[in-house]
Amino acid sequence: MNPEFSQEEILRYSRNIILPEVGRSGQERLKSSSVLLVGMGGIGSPAALYLAAAGVGRIGLVDCDTVELSNLQRQVVFETNDVGRLKVECAKEAISALNPHCAVEAYNVLLNNARITREIARDYDAVIDGCDNFCTRFLVADCCWLEGVPLVSASALGFQGQLMVVIPDADQPCYRCLIPEPSPGSRAMTCREGGIFGGVVGVMGSLAAVEAVKIFLERDSESARRFLMYDGLRCRFVTGERVRDPDCPLCGGTEPIADVLKQDWVLFGQRHGIFPILDREECEYSRTWEPEGQ
Repeated sequence: MNPEFSQEEILRYSRNIILPEVGRSGQERLKSSSVLLVGMGGIGSPAALYLAAAGVGRIGLVDCDTVELSNLQRQVVFETNDVGRLKVECAKEAISALNPHCAVEAYNVLLNNARITREIARDYDAVIDGCDNFCTRFLVADCCWLEGVPLVSASALGFQGQLMVVIPDADQPCYRCLIPEPSPGSRAMTCREGGIFGGVVGVMGSLAAVEAVKIFLERDSESARRFLMYDGLRCRFVTGERVRDPDCPLCGGTEPIADVLKQDWVLFGQRHGIFPILDREECEYSRTWEPEGQ
């Protein structure tokens, strides 16, 4: 991507450029960078808007849902007139309206296949995972690690939020070093069941966007070896250490786990009761799109 700026872009990004941590060279890096957002919900919505506004050159959007009226309480990229439309299409329009210099690619797909997930993820400089189920989180985390793509993982429920950054590196802990595997017989409560305060996912989405920008600017992040928890009711941030697990099923052995290459995560989730989305036959993209060369 050509990093040259027009006068309009220089004015648009002027508040970034005057920051010593960014400058002209940093803004050029942002324009040459790409990020994939998995899930256009309460976390993906603000993250997408802030990254586009910051001048990230290419943004990919993954989701196969349509906009519901109940989404508008927190998913700020959508408007009332968007109800019933595909989320990725609405989000693409909103991002392009905010910053026409940002290229947007929409994937109307449910990520339940490692081959498709790896093919999409490897084409981006970083991935932000804001999806709403364990199975997709593990699949995305595994595929990002195997493809060497940095991952920012953020989640929220009620007034609580969590965030971590995973940098694929021999000295860094992976996602499974902290959470080895989804527990059979259990699943995470969803926002539909437990509720969510919109401002909390706004905080987590904004934090995820900041971490992605730091990756693009090649700035060290303590989040790569820590996890962050946000308590919105007490206005409190708590962090904890993450360490490399020598027995980790993904990064601890001499060979990475092979299950991710063949696991159908939707069937796994149905079998163990931990995947709330049971069937998405309406996701046209997942039925028709195949990776090149496969």
